[in-house]
Amino acid sequence: MTNQVLQKLVEMRGVETHYVDAWGDPATISESSKAKLLQALGYDISSEEVIAAQLDSEIADIWQQPLDPVQVLRHDNPLMVRLRLPISLVNDTFTLVITQENGTQLTSDFIPVEQSLLNVGEVDEQEYHEYVIDIEESLPLGYHELALVIDDETAATMRLIIAPSACYQPATIKAGKKEWGLSVQLYCLRSRANWGIGDFSDLAQLVTKAAAQGAGFIGLNPIHALYPANPDACSPYGPSSRRWINYLYIDVSAVECYDHASVQAVVQSDAFQRQLNQAKSVDYVDYASVTSLKMQALKPLFDVYFEQYLKKNTRQNKAFKAFVDEGGESLAMLATFDAMQEHLQDAGKEAWGWPVFPEEWRDYHNPQVEVFAKKYAKRVKFYMFLQWQASLQLEMANQAAVDAGMGIGIYRDLAVGVSEGSAEIWGNKSLYCTGASVGAPPDILGPLGQNWGLPPMDPAKLYQQAYQPIIDLFSTNMKSSGALRIDHVMGLLRLWWVVKGDHARDGGYLYYPVDDLLAILALESHRHEALVIGEDLGTVPEEIKQKLADNGVYSYRVFFFEQAEDGGYFSPSHYPQQSMATLTTHDMPTLIGYWHCLDLELGKALGLYTDEEVLQTLYESRHEDKQAILDTLHGHHMIGDEISRDVNYVGMTRGLNQAMQVHMSYGSSALLSLQLEDWLEMDKPVNVPGTFMEYPNWRRKLSRNLEDIFSDETIVSLANRIQAGRQHASQ
Repeated sequence: MTNQVLQKLVEMRGVETHYVDAWGDPATISESSKAKLLQALGYDISSEEVIAAQLDSEIADIWQQPLDPVQVLRHDNPLMVRLRLPISLVNDTFTLVITQENGTQLTSDFIPVEQSLLNVGEVDEQEYHEYVIDIEESLPLGYHELALVIDDETAATMRLIIAPSACYQPATIKAGKKEWGLSVQLYCLRSRANWGIGDFSDLAQLVTKAAAQGAGFIGLNPIHALYPANPDACSPYGPSSRRWINYLYIDVSAVECYDHASVQAVVQSDAFQRQLNQAKSVDYVDYASVTSLKMQALKPLFDVYFEQYLKKNTRQNKAFKAFVDEGGESLAMLATFDAMQEHLQDAGKEAWGWPVFPEEWRDYHNPQVEVFAKKYAKRVKFYMFLQWQASLQLEMANQAAVDAGMGIGIYRDLAVGVSEGSAEIWGNKSLYCTGASVGAPPDILGPLGQNWGLPPMDPAKLYQQAYQPIIDLFSTNMKSSGALRIDHVMGLLRLWWVVKGDHARDGGYLYYPVDDLLAILALESHRHEALVIGEDLGTVPEEIKQKLADNGVYSYRVFFFEQAEDGGYFSPSHYPQQSMATLTTHDMPTLIGYWHCLDLELGKALGLYTDEEVLQTLYESRHEDKQAILDTLHGHHMIGDEISRDVNYVGMTRGLNQAMQVHMSYGSSALLSLQLEDWLEMDKPVNVPGTFMEYPNWRRKLSRNLEDIFSDETIVSLANRIQAGRQHASQ
């Protein structure tokens, strides 16, 4: 096989051949990796003739489609679409009918040959022409449909998306206010009332208490739906569905009918109370126990609710039906998936995901799935009910943030993908390439590269589906919030694909339609009045940095990564205004853990550092970095002479901990996010990248109850100092 034919397919499918790595050096994707990526996309590359035939077939398909599936335009761009027709039709009169989102229709007649000719092609010895059709109409922002009509028959349709020039900016940010807030893993919250895991009532309490100290937002981990029948699959970044919510965050005691005698008989029993007290007392979330507790109560609660409200023409039933109608196929699919997992588990069968479902259940659209859904309709409705209650309680927490006067409120987090056995893939298999996974090439955070076990979307299929899946993701994750963080935002431009069975370093980049995706992000941002933050750490090409900035997406600035070539730390006052600054993230050690090198110690114990020389180099580098931090804090007069200028004599103290956080508050970034763990001076991380079962990731709770945190004078004093720093920076 010649490389020329393969290269043509590589270029057509957006497989990158060269890139600049995290250290600024040029890197090349191997021929073997490119070939495997094409296979993961579904191509047969067994011979030059076979590849050529597939290329010809795809090109022919394009010519034979009069209209593209979708056209995305900014509101200030001229409105034009491409039209492809056989030469025999180019002199005919056609009508364009644009149906706006509000139902208003606009029509115009035209003759193709009188338009601008863009291209000429040939399919099966028939000549085709491609024209650019200028449309002399101004459309509002939104999703519209364009139909091509001839002789009163619709020949083709396409979606027209009109988007604003950039993402939404809150009024407080526009006015120059520097906001600060706390980032929390919701499941980590302790309170006197919760059942061993943080819930939405805890969130409402947190936003109210934090707002009283001046906080403008509370940042959350992804709260996506996980696996009710597989509770230990608890990573918020490997969900089952990103459109729906993890029902474990429901405060069961706040659901109507909780006080019914049948429910109380369960929750007041000695066995339940013993299990509840144990789940509350442990320092790591016991997902299996928490799931058991919530299901023990929710099942009889739903039975009561079903009889009392859902079998009658009640206000509650009308609201529930409206929620189900709005959720559409996506909600029905997730509820059916969860009911199937439960059914299989109860029968003692494997149930971790759709790959181990019975053959006739392995695709949501198979007839036997519908048979199951009808047979177990009440069980499916139960899982819909859980999503409804989770949605209501999240909105209750959001309203608490609004009522408390937060400038932004809750900010949610959108994970980069879903796990292989997920409901999201089960319901739209053609969109995902399950023969590959999203990951990262070798970089500073992961020197060996990373494989995240998340099958990527096929960008061509996403385009063919008129971007509906990504519209749904942006829209649903902006609900009940004031901001959205996009995890691994570079994925809007390109994703590192790792073929199944290959090492992460042997993957390659595949490009996505970044301009279209950013336009849709901007449109949904305005619709939901949600600020957008892009997590842009790791290997980030310069081209995406400017695009993100131009589109109003806020970048990330992590203090520990903001170093000059001489090892010194840049002052936060030099960070871009359009950014969110932070000291640490959920993938990093706490401040105490960092200063005392507990992460390096833990990494060695977990087998992450097997080379003593490499580990010693990391210790030496950390020592130098800590000295540079002291130099920075002394240079900015954030600490006094009571803390030595020589790192050899400085351990982590409360004064140093708080000085680092206050230092950040004087920065120029519009947003400052701090970890609640560091307010509580905790030492253990919530996640250790590169580990799976070796460390209890996504489980470590906070060290104190929520009710006690903001009554601590030390913490209130820290909040006041941070608030003062932000006010000073705003001036």
